[in-house]
Amino acid sequence: MSVEKARFQALVSPTVLDLRPYRPGKPIEELKREKGLSRIIKMASNENPLGPSPKAVERLRECAGGMNLYPDGYGYELKKALSGKFGVKPEEIALGNGSSEIIEMTVRLFCGPGKKAVVASPSFSIYHITVKAQGGEVVEVPLKDHAVDLGAILEAVDANTSLVILGNPNNPTGTVFGGEEWKRFFERLPENVAILLDEAYAEFADSEDFPNGLEYIRKGKPLIVARTFSKAYGLAGLRIGYGFADAEIIDYMNRLRLPFNANLAAQEAARAALSDEEFLAKSLSVNSAGRKALYEFFEAEGVEYIKSEANFMMAKVGDGDSFFSAMLDEGVIIRSASGFGAPEWIRVSIGLPEEIEIFKKAFLRVKARLGKV
Repeated sequence: MSVEKARFQALVSPTVLDLRPYRPGKPIEELKREKGLSRIIKMASNENPLGPSPKAVERLRECAGGMNLYPDGYGYELKKALSGKFGVKPEEIALGNGSSEIIEMTVRLFCGPGKKAVVASPSFSIYHITVKAQGGEVVEVPLKDHAVDLGAILEAVDANTSLVILGNPNNPTGTVFGGEEWKRFFERLPENVAILLDEAYAEFADSEDFPNGLEYIRKGKPLIVARTFSKAYGLAGLRIGYGFADAEIIDYMNRLRLPFNANLAAQEAARAALSDEEFLAKSLSVNSAGRKALYEFFEAEGVEYIKSEANFMMAKVGDGDSFFSAMLDEGVIIRSASGFGAPEWIRVSIGLPEEIEIFKKAFLRVKARLGKV
């Protein structure tokens, strides 16, 4: 940083100076301009390739005339819909600007200077950013066979640990931990350690013993389950997420959140999307078929990959950054996993059948050109 740009550095909290901004996937329009391409497919940000629920789009049209008014700050109707679908009380639900805000509020509640948060590595970078922003210490526990190692997580907990953050399925690997393993972990974790269970991709998980975090929020431990409308429901652009927890914890979260953090359009579209069972079923079906197609492709090409229970998967290509850049030249946006601490890997979102075919052809051209897979 130049001296001119650093002139306010002394005024900034040291915890902020140590942070690095979250790096989202490259936007389609930006890449078109940069590369001079007319066609781009984006398989980088784990978005729903089908788009949003038609019911959500229709509801947005209907409520557009009310955009001059503030939204319901409590989110009564959306909480009522979530309550009916998941069998929880409205007072056990928090709304957020995406599930990222649920994560951020949880960290603010339970972590700070002198406190530790234990996370799996690699995992979603927002976990690290929010903990460090609060002045807390991040304790990273390596994955085991690409999956969260709950036993090692438990061993990393000490007297200064106030929070454990777990993604299930885990991002970026897409792997999950099972019911019995989770039950043992939950029972053995000290009662003074909060648990944030990030289930952003839970709808895609199809393991028979995939644990439902909602079944544990009333078991007397400080557990917060974070979910989102960004993935399976196709509302990433509206930024609407939700969390489940004991009513006491939700009350504390409501003291932290900004007024009207869940905007009117997001609340209305989310409520409509929640009722669109047909769209959700189609989204899960397309995703399942896409995963299978990519498995078969990577196996045929002798490329190591990780079986996923999310709407993305990882493949080992030797140099993730180089492969990412070369795929951009082909008009295909993927994600290098180097930012997750896995520099030899890429992460690929599951697309539509035609997008997967374009990806496969581009992958083979890049593989031949780089010769590193």
